[in-house]
Amino acid sequence: MKLSTKGRYAVTAMMDLAIHDRDGPVTLADISHCQGISLSYLEQLFAKLRHAELVEGVRGPGGGYRLGKPSHQISVADIIIAVDESIDNTKCRGRGDCHDGNQCLTHKLWTDLSDRLFEFLNGITLSEFITRPEVRKIARRQDTTASRIANMFPPHARAS
Repeated sequence: MKLSTKGRYAVTAMMDLAIHDRDGPVTLADISHCQGISLSYLEQLFAKLRHAELVEGVRGPGGGYRLGKPSHQISVADIIIAVDESIDNTKCRGRGDCHDGNQCLTHKLWTDLSDRLFEFLNGITLSEFITRPEVRKIARRQDTTASRIANMFPPHARAS
């Protein structure tokens, strides 16, 4: 399985949102600038994420987006599925008609792979990921470039 840019960008944008969520709504323009994702593409992705209730929009001055539920309740699989990305690795999309209308020789192999991949991605939440030191380091670098560092982490967490 090769995850498309849609899935990768959605996960990246949600990670950025999760890192900054405690500071209030995050604009798509900020995410676009920090992550190098087109603003119009983010708007399309966030419409799907909003429909799946993974994010919620906040209108008015200081508005933007915030997580639709706590970060420990949002898995990477939730995000990928919300943007219509498939985790299915079978040629037939799980129907079992991959070889002239019948199941192919390797159907079960690809089904098992799909199941394990889903389990893996479903077992990783945003909150687990944003606490990883390497993720925090990269987020700091990106936010320094975009002048977002002041609000990224509480003062006691910035020293690490």
